[in-house]
Amino acid sequence: MTSLYDILFPLLGYLCGSLPFSIWVTRFARGIDVRDSGSGHATTTNTIRQAGFGWGALVLILDVAKGFSPTFFAAKYSGNLWVIVFTAALAVAGHCWPVFAQFRGGMGLATSGGGLLAVNPVAFLICIGLLVVLVLIIRHSARASVFAGILAAPVLWLCGVGDVAFYVALCAGVIIAFRFLIDWNRKYRELWLDRDKKPG
Repeated sequence: MTSLYDILFPLLGYLCGSLPFSIWVTRFARGIDVRDSGSGHATTTNTIRQAGFGWGALVLILDVAKGFSPTFFAAKYSGNLWVIVFTAALAVAGHCWPVFAQFRGGMGLATSGGGLLAVNPVAFLICIGLLVVLVLIIRHSARASVFAGILAAPVLWLCGVGDVAFYVALCAGVIIAFRFLIDWNRKYRELWLDRDKKPG
């Protein structure tokens, strides 16, 4: 039987994910829309480009928190595996396609991390490690993120993580992989800041 929590927590996840902190912070700090330059996305790295490391760090914390908070409360008060999973996944979807910012948002990595952190900190660390390894091997952040989204759940399974974190990684990973395909052909000079290569 469907309870009120089964509906409210996923909705809360999407609404929390839709809070466009990078847009708000950059507008406050510099009076500009972070999406108007750089990568064109509402992300931590693009905030760093437009407003500096301090403001970017603030955005990173807030983006992690908006994945962590609804997922944590869903786990605490619902206990239904699929309510927890959908809450985390919809927080990521909200970050990527925010209702409060014309559905033009970020890429979902930080918010996914927050969701994983809420249910299993070890799974969070494993997925961070996977992403770092893939970036170093592939040397292209977007393509590495696509593969990280695809491989996160299988890697967790191989590491013996078969609880709710596995399903959060599976659903959030699909969203991340799809989202990063838009940057598949982007040129990179500095791997994590995704700036264009210098000529020559």
